[in-house]
Amino acid sequence: MKRNIIFLLACLWLFAGCKDLLVPEIENNRNLNSGKYPPNDAALPFGILLNGYNRIPTNSWSFNDVATDDAVTNDQSNGFLKMANGQWTANNNPLSQWTNAYAAIQYLNIILRDVDTVHWVSDPIVSKLFAMRIKGEAAGLRALFYYHLLQAHGGVSEGGAVLGVPIITDVQGSNADFNKPRATFEACMKQIYSDLSMADQLLPLDYENIGSAALIPAKYGTVSLEQYNRAFGAAFRGFLTGRIAKAIRSKAALLAASPAFGTGNTTTWADAADYAGEVLSLKGGVGALASNGLTWYANAAEIAGLADGANPAEILWRNNYGDNRDLEQANYPPGLFGNGRINPTQNLVDAFPMANGMPIGSAGSGYDATNPYTNRDPRLRMFILVNGGTAGPNNTVISTAADGGTNDGLNIVGTSTRTGYYLRKLLRQDVNLNPNSTNNQRHYKPHIRYTEIFLNYAEAANEAWGPLGAGKYPFSAYDVIKAIRKRAGVGTTNGDAYLEEAKGNKDQMRELIRNERRIELCFEGFRFWDLRRWKVNLGETARGVSIKNNVPAVMNVETRQFLPFMTYGPIPYGEILKFGTLEQNKGWH
Repeated sequence: MKRNIIFLLACLWLFAGCKDLLVPEIENNRNLNSGKYPPNDAALPFGILLNGYNRIPTNSWSFNDVATDDAVTNDQSNGFLKMANGQWTANNNPLSQWTNAYAAIQYLNIILRDVDTVHWVSDPIVSKLFAMRIKGEAAGLRALFYYHLLQAHGGVSEGGAVLGVPIITDVQGSNADFNKPRATFEACMKQIYSDLSMADQLLPLDYENIGSAALIPAKYGTVSLEQYNRAFGAAFRGFLTGRIAKAIRSKAALLAASPAFGTGNTTTWADAADYAGEVLSLKGGVGALASNGLTWYANAAEIAGLADGANPAEILWRNNYGDNRDLEQANYPPGLFGNGRINPTQNLVDAFPMANGMPIGSAGSGYDATNPYTNRDPRLRMFILVNGGTAGPNNTVISTAADGGTNDGLNIVGTSTRTGYYLRKLLRQDVNLNPNSTNNQRHYKPHIRYTEIFLNYAEAANEAWGPLGAGKYPFSAYDVIKAIRKRAGVGTTNGDAYLEEAKGNKDQMRELIRNERRIELCFEGFRFWDLRRWKVNLGETARGVSIKNNVPAVMNVETRQFLPFMTYGPIPYGEILKFGTLEQNKGWH
C-alpha cells in the first residue's frame, strides 16, 4: 500500500513537471531544511513521512537465525554465515541499523518540525486532524528506529557504563554539529517512551470508519463524523496507530529489562509485563490468542481475503502483501526446484518437546532416538521439513538421508541441506516451482505478531511475579504459556504435566518460556537478539543429523566464533573514525 502511494506521488510529480523538461525553472529544487512548502502541496511532506515507513526493518526474511544455534545456510556468501564464522567486525556488521535508522530519523525530524505548518487539506479542521495524526505517526516511528538502534548498537563502554546511541531530535542541516556523544541507555529509553506517549496521545487506537459521532475520542475536539473518518478512517489502515505504539513500547521495555541492559536503566520486569499486558487486554486477554496463529503465513483463504491494511487475528501490524515465490525459490529443497538455503539445526529440532509436553531428555518423555520424529510436538513438522516429511503442492515425500538417492539428501549438491533438515515455516506449500507450471502465492511480512506480545508478557511476568503472579492484568505467565501450548496441541493428553510442574518453579518456568519463544518465533529474526539480551552463550556448535540405512547419527556442522563481548554489537568503525566523541562498545576495535 505504502509503496503504491509513493509510486502514485512520483507519477503525479513526473507528469506535473513534463512542461519543464526542455526549459527548466530557474530554481527547481526544494530545500528540505527550509521548512517551507507551497500552499496546497502536502505531497512532499507526506512523501518524507513515507520515507520513514519504507525504512522499517523487517525481522522476518532476514534469517539472521543462521548466526545462531537454530540454523545454518548452504549459501557460502551469506553475511550472517560469515559473521558466525568469525568475520563479525565493527566495519563488517550485517546487523547494523546505524545508517538506515539515522536516515529515517532525519526525515522524521523534518516532519515533526514542519507538520503544523503544512496545509494538508482545504478543510482547516481536517487539516488539523491530519497534522495530529502525522505528528503521532512520526513520533512513533522515531521511537521504533531508536529501539532498533539500541538493540543493534547499545552496549557497555570500557569503563562499564551502559550506553545507548546519540539522541538526535532536531533537523541536522549542513552546518549542524554531527559530533554527538552517545547518550546513556536510560536517556534513550526515556526518549523512546516520550515519543510513544506522544504517538499514543495523538493517534486513534486503530484506523477504522466509525458510524456515530458519539464514538469520536474527546481528544479530537468538536469534529463531524465525516471529518473524523476522513482523517482517521479505514483508508489509513497499515499506518502507525495507538495500538502499535503500545506494542512498540512492550518490545522496547522487554529489551530494557533484560539481563544485558537491566542494570543500566529504570525499566523493570513489572513495567515490561504491564506494557505487554495492556496490549493483550485490548485484544481480549489470553482467550484472544488466535486459534490459527501458528500458520498465519499459510492460511490461504484468510490471506486471500485480506483487504489493504486489514489484519488477521494473529497480526498486530504488517506490511502490504505481494504475490511472489521468492521464499519458496530460496528454501524449497532442490527436488522441488528450490535452493534449500536455510537449514534448521538438530539443536532446534531437539528443542521441540514430545507431544505430551515433556522435553525429549526428560525421564518418561517417550522419546525414541531411533525414531526421533514420532509423537513429537506438532509444530516440529509444521516448521521444519524432516526426513520423510512432505512439501510442495503435491505433498512430495522428501528424503534428507545421506543415502536417500536424491539431491535432497545431506550434502549431495550445493543446494542440498547441510543439517539433514529444510525450512518449512513461512513457506506456502501451494507454490509450484516446476518450470513447466510455476505459480506465485500471496505473502506478507509481519512487523508485530500478537504471539510475540503474549511471549513478551509471559517472560516479564514470570521474572516480576513468578509463574502464577500478575500485575495490572488478570493473567499470569502460566496462563499464557498454557494457552500457547494448548493451541499447538502440546500436552493435551496428560494435562500438560511438565507445565504443571514448571508453574511451581520460577527458574524452570523461565527455561520453558524461553524455549516456547524459540519455537513459536523461529525463523522470524528473534533468536539472535534474544540470546544476546539474555546474555547466554552465542557459541553453541550447530549440529545436524546424518541418516544412513535409516539410522540417524547426530553430527557437528558448524562451530561458532563469537567472543564474550559480542553480547553487544559495535558502533560502526567509520563513525568512530569520523566523530571523536563517539565511544565504542567494550571489546570492539
